[in-house]
Amino acid sequence: MKNRKSFFAVSAILIGLILTTATISSANSAVQWKSYEEGIAMAKAEKKNIFLYFHADWCGYCHQMDSTTFKDNGIQSYLNDNYITIRVDSDRETKVASNYGVRGLPTSWFLKSDSEKLSSMPGFVDAKRLLTILKYVNTESYKKMSYRDFEKSLK
Repeated sequence: MKNRKSFFAVSAILIGLILTTATISSANSAVQWKSYEEGIAMAKAEKKNIFLYFHADWCGYCHQMDSTTFKDNGIQSYLNDNYITIRVDSDRETKVASNYGVRGLPTSWFLKSDSEKLSSMPGFVDAKRLLTILKYVNTESYKKMSYRDFEKSLK
């Protein structure tokens, strides 16, 4: 009886530790979104490209990107390691959205560290395609080859 109680106590502690570790590691791997002002300043200071993502609460495809694309471990790691990620609610920050010509959601922009606009991408994008595009922009392959040639080179 005593051994059984000890077993259950130790098991409960181990399960608690496992759940806590899993929660901490998943929190650390989430995309580290910044506000527009904070992200622009960080990009200049760190000399990192910017991934600027426009969304709204009512946008179904935005929710789909949040629950699939941005939950992908490869996307999370690549964005956090190589970009300053900025998330803008286009309904709340209408001036910022207007400055980037946002007409539909979701819309993603790729910017250089000095905020120079490189390109925008409208609509939902799955994790596999977004990762390819992120690499294409980050490695500045757009200066050397077409996107299709770059995509083929990854296979």
